[in-house]
Amino acid sequence: MFSHAGHSALARPIDLGDHMPIAKPAALALAGLLLAAASTPALADSGRPTSGPDRAALSAAIAARPGDPAAGVVARVTVDGQAWRGSDEDRVSGQPVAPNATFRIGSINKTFVAAVLLQLAAEQRVDLDGTVQQYLPGVLPDGTGGSPAYQPITVRQLLDHTSGLPPVVEGPGRVPNNDLIAQRFGVETFEEVVQRTLRPAGSSPDSWPKPVFAPGTEQQYNNFNYRLAGLLIERVTGHSLKQEVTTRILDPLHLWHTELTDGAPLMPEPHLTGYFPDNSGTPTDVSEQGGNPESMLSTPADLDRFLRALLDGELLPPQQLRDLLTLPRDTSGQPVPYHSSDDCQLGPDKGKACYSAGLMAIPLQDGTTLWGKTGHDLGYSDGVFATADLRKRLVYAVGIGDGAPAPALRLAATTFGPFAR
Repeated sequence: MFSHAGHSALARPIDLGDHMPIAKPAALALAGLLLAAASTPALADSGRPTSGPDRAALSAAIAARPGDPAAGVVARVTVDGQAWRGSDEDRVSGQPVAPNATFRIGSINKTFVAAVLLQLAAEQRVDLDGTVQQYLPGVLPDGTGGSPAYQPITVRQLLDHTSGLPPVVEGPGRVPNNDLIAQRFGVETFEEVVQRTLRPAGSSPDSWPKPVFAPGTEQQYNNFNYRLAGLLIERVTGHSLKQEVTTRILDPLHLWHTELTDGAPLMPEPHLTGYFPDNSGTPTDVSEQGGNPESMLSTPADLDRFLRALLDGELLPPQQLRDLLTLPRDTSGQPVPYHSSDDCQLGPDKGKACYSAGLMAIPLQDGTTLWGKTGHDLGYSDGVFATADLRKRLVYAVGIGDGAPAPALRLAATTFGPFAR
């Protein structure tokens, strides 16, 4: 449903969620998945009054069907304060999947990073309209020695993907699946990400990547924004990102099954197994992975608790909650244009910004808006979404190799009804 993957079998190399930058055989693009979900029947539309989750329809949505490009599935749906937990067996191993299984959350970690930065803003330790150049002096090239000259980029523009920074990995590239599987144990610091992105080894300053667009004029989802955001948190606080997320979010909310992994590859039990096909197409267990300082594990219950605390103001004061839910706009008050056609393609504002500071907005056919985030690690496709009033919430994780997570599409349609076209 909500993957940030590319859209051809030979996609450009991208940063795979929260791991080492490697070329990734693509699933369908986010826009394509959302459009598919928009036309998926709302399985819960059974004519009965809405009071709690439709357990039969959700069980049907999560059950494996022929052609589903997935292994195991785990999900949690809350409607009107009543929760449904479900899972479907790992169809590679034939083993059951526990409804409370741990999984790799991919870019859902961006929402945790954004929450920490917004808290620092509330404490007046970070100004969202202050610049990256102010908080991270010397990190962005300044035009000396023939290097690109980056305009001032604000912290807010990092969080809402309007920075215009180059992506984490640029240029053509193809990595065989076997190599991709082998590379998954790589561990990388924020500083290393910055170095290879802005000042690639063996290149001269005049060939370093240039900005994609002027800051604030367009939006383009970019993992590099949050690598810099994580580095900024560490520089401002003097603590690791893991320590800040743990003390500010995980401990206060009692998210005992959520952690930043520090690159440690081991998975706790029970966990959802992630699979990726090797060169011969055989599903390979890739659950154990490395990553970078943002890499995280969690469970359906913990992510549901986090999103609920985030949206109801438990974690953020009113001003920062407004910042969290504000889409970037131009001087006329309209959302800024999205840089390409592979995202933000639903509803009356299709083709315009759909990402706020750490979340994304998805319009429903009935006029309401979903807020949430997706994640994608090698072998995993995840999502956490809720209506603004928190009355309906969905958390899912699918242990996939390659392809659209069809069970997620069905779960979303069952929980929320059709998306806007």
